[in-house]
Amino acid sequence: MKNNRTMKQALRPYRMVVRQIYHQIQTFDRIVVFRHVMPDFDALGTQMGLVAWLKDNFPAKEIRYVGDDHVTFTPRLYPPMEIIEDDYFATPFLAIVLDTGNRDRISDQRYQKAPVVIKIDHHPVVDSFGHINLEVFSMAATSEIITSLIHQFPRRHILTKAAASYLYSGIAGDSGRFMYSSTTPHTFATAASLVATGINLSKDVYQKMYLKSIEDLKVTAYVLNHFSVSPHGVAYYVLSNEIQTSLKITPERGKENVNLFSNIEGINVWCSISEDPKDNVWRISIRSKEKAINQVAAQYGGGGHAQASGAKIDTLDDLDKFIADLDALFA
Repeated sequence: MKNNRTMKQALRPYRMVVRQIYHQIQTFDRIVVFRHVMPDFDALGTQMGLVAWLKDNFPAKEIRYVGDDHVTFTPRLYPPMEIIEDDYFATPFLAIVLDTGNRDRISDQRYQKAPVVIKIDHHPVVDSFGHINLEVFSMAATSEIITSLIHQFPRRHILTKAAASYLYSGIAGDSGRFMYSSTTPHTFATAASLVATGINLSKDVYQKMYLKSIEDLKVTAYVLNHFSVSPHGVAYYVLSNEIQTSLKITPERGKENVNLFSNIEGINVWCSISEDPKDNVWRISIRSKEKAINQVAAQYGGGGHAQASGAKIDTLDDLDKFIADLDALFA
């Protein structure tokens, strides 16, 4: 009973927006679901969870999804993205953009061709680019918002195990398996509602999310042998393009080992720094135990959540200053 009450209360301040979203879903016969570039669990889990739910409940509608595939999650956990020709977007469609704080990071800019754009996101509000915006930064994941939204819609709709598995992976991923401070009673209530569909957490979710190969162990070994720690507990490792090539990984995979340092005494912040020669930048993934690091990330072309953010630097010459700025948070 308490869980149901928690779920119902979560989107109460957004009732008008919820009604608008449902109306647009009913109105359009063609719906395309978008999310951010270089997707993580929440981006893909939210996208595919919503796509599955829409297909299950509106079989007469044409539901499409676009974006870049993930180097390891696809097709292990999520299906490959669709390739859609430009002509498709000439006919009116509804664009639903998920887990994206600003328009520059949307994975496919053809969302702009939609007469109606819906933005659903849990990041601090930077750019309300949608005609309809559901921005709930108090939730741990956009998958949490989508699940809550589904529960607000008429009860005749179904939530299948397939859709629930995708949405659960998004919540588990962006909450750090419920360890980040963004996790709330509502997060647990939402996860419980997904588990109630009958999903097998081990088989359907976690084994697919965290499966590793022997080659992955070699990457972990490299990180453990080549990390540094600042005077005030900022741990970090650097993966140049040359190192990535030798380890047989891509820049997108550089951050996979960042949480190795999450429970180490004396470490307050931990970062991965991966060279991305395609964009000629070094991509940084930042995590924190307690203090907010998103303001520092914003100074370096990034941003995100208080304890989980991203940033970038143009050259390693800027790395010492970046680490020093994080280090100063604990001085």
